[in-house]
Amino acid sequence: MAFEIHPKLLADCVYIGELYLCEVLLMNDSRFPWIVLVPKAEGLRDFHDLPLEQRDDLYDEIEAASKTLKLYCDAHKLNVAALGNQVSQLHIHVIGRRTDDAAWPGPVWGSGEAVPYGVEELESFSNELRTALAIGDEEN
Repeated sequence: MAFEIHPKLLADCVYIGELYLCEVLLMNDSRFPWIVLVPKAEGLRDFHDLPLEQRDDLYDEIEAASKTLKLYCDAHKLNVAALGNQVSQLHIHVIGRRTDDAAWPGPVWGSGEAVPYGVEELESFSNELRTALAIGDEEN
């Protein structure tokens, strides 16, 4: 079976591009700058399912996503989580939190209805993420 991103992630997110190990998605909720990293391997459910030789790559990509959100969104705190209650496929949430965001200081999950990005805002932020993460560069 070939690798595919879970349909719920595709429904909730916008595809940004591909890093060495992960596909990069942007949660389509403009209230929170929120990247989702999905390792490109079939059958991964939890961190320990990831081959040992790929764990450093995953950490590097989480770090890159974290630094990007910190820089571009002036995040006060970064939340990094791998929850799998609704989507069992291994995926990592990297969320930039601000003290004035819609859910602060509580969790983003269950904090009201998502507010999708407008077309121009989505295009601009997506391009900023691609540039910051060097998506499209042959070095990835």
